[in-house]
Amino acid sequence: MATQQTDTAPVVIVGAGLAGAKTAERLRADGHTGPITLIGAEGHLPYERPPLSKEYLAGKKELADFTVHERSWYEEKSVELRLGTVVTAVDTAAKTVTLAGGEQLAYSALVLATGSRAATPPIPGAGSDGVYTLRTVDDAQRLIAALGEGSRLAIVGGGWIGLEVAAGARGRGAEVAVVEAAPQPLHAAMGPELGKVFADLHRRHGVDLHLDARVEEITVAGNTATGLRLAGGTEIAADAVLIAVGARAETSLAEAAGIAVENGGVRVDSGLRTSAADVYAVGDIAAAEHPRYGVRIRTEHWANALNQPAVAAANITGDTAVYDRLPYFFTDQYELGMEYRGRAAGYTRVVTRGDVDALEFLAFWLDDAGRVLAAMNVGIWDAGDDIAALIGAGTPVDADRLADPSVPLADLLETGV
Repeated sequence: MATQQTDTAPVVIVGAGLAGAKTAERLRADGHTGPITLIGAEGHLPYERPPLSKEYLAGKKELADFTVHERSWYEEKSVELRLGTVVTAVDTAAKTVTLAGGEQLAYSALVLATGSRAATPPIPGAGSDGVYTLRTVDDAQRLIAALGEGSRLAIVGGGWIGLEVAAGARGRGAEVAVVEAAPQPLHAAMGPELGKVFADLHRRHGVDLHLDARVEEITVAGNTATGLRLAGGTEIAADAVLIAVGARAETSLAEAAGIAVENGGVRVDSGLRTSAADVYAVGDIAAAEHPRYGVRIRTEHWANALNQPAVAAANITGDTAVYDRLPYFFTDQYELGMEYRGRAAGYTRVVTRGDVDALEFLAFWLDDAGRVLAAMNVGIWDAGDDIAALIGAGTPVDADRLADPSVPLADLLETGV
């Protein structure tokens, strides 16, 4: 249970990414005047991560373009930045955090925003030179350096990061192969129906897709990766290999402190409170109880890092708030731009409206009662509010009318059928 904080109580934020920076921002906006310390292991100012596999990789943005605040902002707001600093322990009884050099900082409220790390499966050869993951701007810089014109990149994993990097690498003139264990890319997120849309998109842009395929080893010569060997004997030659098989929440600090974890993250209620008094978790690590779904949801997407800090800050400063936004994410790949809202777990059919081949369409995931569980807009940018309202209504809709572009989505909201 959280205790009432005073406006002058010290707040420590562990994790200096988007979620950590936005927590500091909202605390000040909500009137907190006490000390705020923002601690991050990276040496860079807090920045947003989506551009790493999108515009930054494509050479369309620089780090400054997606840095959350300039250094002067932290000085003006009296937020103490501790960059390049590792927190080694949290003592929830004494209300202290310990830094790598042994220094201890006291807190009245602690916010964990430690994010995720790239998952690294035990593939033989994964520790060789020329094998990359993508989580930080330093990772991105190393990968970009390997993607010259005519270079060959092999990507293990056909999820969001793998496909976005594939698109960026093709834009840089690299030859790209993607190996995915599922029948379609994005199979877990999109299902087979929409996964095929992304498969076709990448094939049109020259990506060599290997689906229903398993990597047996990363081939190596002189401790440098030379490509992949798949089950069945297929070999893919490459100058660089990217492992993009998902992420793991950085929960070790919380676990060592005895803070409860669940669903791969730190267990929090709808107000983002952990099992320890006056300790909150936001962003990738937060396995948050969602009022709409009645389950804890943990998603590694920008929207949570952007929006959850307002809820944590409100609860720290004495207000009452819950995090009840629909899950949301977006992607940009070649000419395709997409937004996704909702949660498709338990869907039984997919309905599309518009021109799928032209990449200008809406897709809806429905349950067996005809309720819209999730939806995405591809190349159509004025439907987001109506889509969110359809999901929020939780009432059955007529699938034929849903598929008909001549029927306004607002009419379905009014009539259901």
